[in-house]
Amino acid sequence: MHLGRVAGIDLFLHWTWFVVAVLEIGARESRYSSVIWGALEYLALFVIVLLHEFGHALACRQVGGVAERIVLWPLGGVAYVNPPQRPGATLWSLAAGPLVNVALTPILGAAVGMSRWRGWAYTAPAAYHFLWMVFGINLALLAFNILPIYPLDGGQILRSLLWYMMGRARSLMVATVLGFVGAAGLVGAALWLHSTWSLLIAGYLLMNCWGGLKAARILIRNEKLPRREGFACPNCGAKPPLGALWKCAQCSQVFDTFASGAACPHCGSQFPNTMCGECQQMRPMSEWVAGAYVRPGAIGRSSATT
Repeated sequence: MHLGRVAGIDLFLHWTWFVVAVLEIGARESRYSSVIWGALEYLALFVIVLLHEFGHALACRQVGGVAERIVLWPLGGVAYVNPPQRPGATLWSLAAGPLVNVALTPILGAAVGMSRWRGWAYTAPAAYHFLWMVFGINLALLAFNILPIYPLDGGQILRSLLWYMMGRARSLMVATVLGFVGAAGLVGAALWLHSTWSLLIAGYLLMNCWGGLKAARILIRNEKLPRREGFACPNCGAKPPLGALWKCAQCSQVFDTFASGAACPHCGSQFPNTMCGECQQMRPMSEWVAGAYVRPGAIGRSSATT
């Protein structure tokens, strides 16, 4: 469900959010005298999540990346960001989300302190409890997100730091292996606590770790490939590898787009843009000339992908 567009970023809400909202608001009913407070608490959770994701998106744009979509769903939020493939740029894009929670902590703490000073614990217990719960939710989200488990922010921040020492591919490999260990630990904790939500989150983390591991293997393999001279990505400056590494969206056959002039030799489809395997950006073949490097963040559209 498209909620609107803020600062050039499209906001979407997954339909399952409503199903879980009914269950979660019902579970909160015992905390308050009115179901309205339970609904407000659940909405506050997603406001904090939304602000967290905007932190990622705006930081990504600040370093020249692309961030155009945020999706909210029952397990939290996802900001679809594509920062320039440099460790510093990815590190800032990732760290900005938790930093939003850090910035919210003294604000929410002050609200709790003010409510206590005004005696809300006795005159308005529901509002007082609500503020305490929102303060705790923000801290819990911060603590969970900075766990060094891929693909949580902490795991990806660890990957960005390792990138400086180990390179792009091997840092991803190490981060995903550590992520498997952390996610397995979360599975054990979920079974011990009989927590369905924790088990679902652990399953989500494991799936992402598997995807990250496969991506790391591809990156390591591509690093060893010979490079084509005379061409360079206009976005990141990387030379394209030699070989049939691009897939045609029409016939699903792989081909070497630079050997065929961005046309599929199997079905004849001509592609206006070609994706870079390093930075994942898409630019016209005419711009793939050695030395034609431009500002990171420019992006086009294409049906030919690596």
